[in-house]
Amino acid sequence: MLLLLVAAATTFDHEHMSGNTQQSTNDQAAEIGLLITRPRGYRLVRSAFLLGRGRALDAALIVRSGAATGDRVLDIGCGPGDLARALSDRVGPAGEVVGRDPSPRMIAYATARTTQPNCRFELGPAQTLDHPDAWFDVVTCTFVMHHIPETQREAALAHMYRVLRPGGRLLLADTHPSGRVLPAVIRTMSRFAAHRTGDATGQHADPLAAIDIRRYRETLSEAGFRSIEFETVPPIAGVLLATK
Repeated sequence: MLLLLVAAATTFDHEHMSGNTQQSTNDQAAEIGLLITRPRGYRLVRSAFLLGRGRALDAALIVRSGAATGDRVLDIGCGPGDLARALSDRVGPAGEVVGRDPSPRMIAYATARTTQPNCRFELGPAQTLDHPDAWFDVVTCTFVMHHIPETQREAALAHMYRVLRPGGRLLLADTHPSGRVLPAVIRTMSRFAAHRTGDATGQHADPLAAIDIRRYRETLSEAGFRSIEFETVPPIAGVLLATK
């Protein structure tokens, strides 16, 4: 457990902390969000965190997203590109998947390991999407929302709404702990992310509140989304599905 916590901590912000002050790192987190910049470390932590069931989780998320042959899909916060590549297989040659992430190292890593011609990656945060209106059939954003500065999450969701076509589907997912699944790791990582992105971190604040995807129901509704549904996906994911 301790080794997992250490590995998790070293995946965050490393490229900004080496050679820059802690203040500049905090400024970057406030403006862009909390970056994960160690692709290999992230994949190791994710595998342990998901009890080796990462591929099964990705497959389940893809089914719930409703992505189909020929669809255009935007995967926000794509990280090393695993979900984006699996989505590209789902939509086939007639479709297209764009993976987007604010970390240059993640984009370089994902691009170097992708052979599918219908899958590409771009650098940028969720809150400043520059794609045309109504361009995508599906938008996915998994384990990302708590990395976005709290003050910019509404803007990020508004951009997701804008780039979806009418009838398009949004899938938001984040950690949804149940029972006793890695409670110490989840709470420690949640507290760290909440501190860096502006979520409440007072003495009595619940560190899991920052990752509870259900908190965005009202914001999605205000943005114009409808048919908003929540469900849990084993082993530890909570999912919000919404339609434009």
